[in-house]
Amino acid sequence: MQVSGFLVQLAGAIMLLLYSTRMVRTGIERAAGPMLRTLFVKLAKGSFRSILAGVVGALLLQSSTAIALLVSAFATTGVVSIAAALTIVLGADLGTALVVQFLSLDLHWLMPALLAIGGFMFLKMHTRMAKQMGRVIIGIALILLSLNMIGTASAPLRDASWMPGLVSFMSTDLLISFFGGALLAFVFHSSVAAILLFATLCAQSILPIEAGLPLVLGANAGGGLIAVWLSRGGKMPGRHVTASNFLFRVVGGLAVLAILFSVDIPVERLGSTAARQLVNFHLLFNAVLVVVCLPFIQPVLKMMHGLIREDPETELDLLRPASALDQAVLKMPGPALASVTRELLRMSEIVEVMVTPVMDFFDVSNPQQVQRIRQLDKDVNRAHTEIKLYIAQVSQNELTSDEANRAVELTSVAISLERVGDIISKELLPLTTEKHRRGLEFSAAGWKELTTLHARVITNMRLALNVLVSEDLETARKLVEEKAVMRRLERESHDKHMARLGSGTPESRASSDMHLETIRALKEINSRFATFAYPTLERRGILLDSRLS
Repeated sequence: MQVSGFLVQLAGAIMLLLYSTRMVRTGIERAAGPMLRTLFVKLAKGSFRSILAGVVGALLLQSSTAIALLVSAFATTGVVSIAAALTIVLGADLGTALVVQFLSLDLHWLMPALLAIGGFMFLKMHTRMAKQMGRVIIGIALILLSLNMIGTASAPLRDASWMPGLVSFMSTDLLISFFGGALLAFVFHSSVAAILLFATLCAQSILPIEAGLPLVLGANAGGGLIAVWLSRGGKMPGRHVTASNFLFRVVGGLAVLAILFSVDIPVERLGSTAARQLVNFHLLFNAVLVVVCLPFIQPVLKMMHGLIREDPETELDLLRPASALDQAVLKMPGPALASVTRELLRMSEIVEVMVTPVMDFFDVSNPQQVQRIRQLDKDVNRAHTEIKLYIAQVSQNELTSDEANRAVELTSVAISLERVGDIISKELLPLTTEKHRRGLEFSAAGWKELTTLHARVITNMRLALNVLVSEDLETARKLVEEKAVMRRLERESHDKHMARLGSGTPESRASSDMHLETIRALKEINSRFATFAYPTLERRGILLDSRLS
């Protein structure tokens, strides 16, 4: 067997597996982001419903890590309690085990049909929902293809002379196998991908079940570590959730590992093949873990609160990095304008932190976090002032025509970001406070419209930041097209709201002004981000001077 050829084939198959699982997750997030938020908020009432929310969320996103990061953010803003968030994450771990069950089935015959259907939806259909669902279907097909590639690439391992010794070592040293599985899941940043790899190797009779079980337990622990790592710079409630889940998975995995070491478990009862036994063991472990851990959620969270502490001001300071405006290059317009761009990106990060949770504050009163957002607006205002003064100093030099135009463009971006900050702190946050003070409620249909608009604004905000950095023509064009879509959605929401008023919907009558003001604010925020695309389109000569016919 040629080792180099084997490694290249296996690496390619694994990378395709990681890419395709991410493709599925991205498609679901873009197509059903508001729905997921509603799912977690509405079902986070009681242990069973929280577990169900986690299972459903993981089935959609195919990633317990994504669910952990999502609900941790909700716990921070108070939309769901920390205990409910941890329960949802435990349910998500069970959900990913169900995902592994499905993907480990022999579905290679389905792959051509999925590629054809998904490709047609993504390339030929024009609505965002259809395109994203096409992306999801293509991703599932590519997962099946990657698993087939892994099986083909790893088949020669059965004849390798060194394989029996390695397998014997892994079968007897369970602790090393446990940590090896954890490391592999962390490197992949996906416990699903790691366990599917183990199942494929078992199906090829390369990995015996005795070595596969501790690898699975380790992959579960590694999956918990991924969320801890990704949330390490986040806010305390979210970090408590991910750290508690990691503790549960490590302790549970080591406990079962001790049982494997001391007792012969009848794994043959879990399935007729080694691969089926492996994935069924993974499902059983996560199901038992949910049941065993439920009574310990509050004590473990309390312990984490004591272990992971941070000065309240430290979190805010993380969003106040040193200014990127380099005084040493003021006489050099090119580098100076580049430093302005970096400072605008820092400013954008603060604005993103302000925009993202605003709908959560409508849902649940959280005065502490609202005050934090208002403090961030002061940072945005300060950055805006410093950028304008810096550009004014740079403009004292002799600038080329392109440099002068770029200076104007960057000033416009700073003004837009400052205005977005004002909309959040001076218009939307007072509305959230008033809603809770007066005890108002949006109608179910009205709330869905608002959250859908907000999710679209978040997506377009990220497009705008990409345009700021890359000046990519297609992204700029899409951003401006989204402005027209947002205008249409705002008009539709306005008309539907007026229809609800006419039909006498009590919630709509009470919250009418608030609903319309929120729509208007979200539309203006989106319009401000759309202006990021204008300079790129103007330079290419494809931006009309007026919408008038």
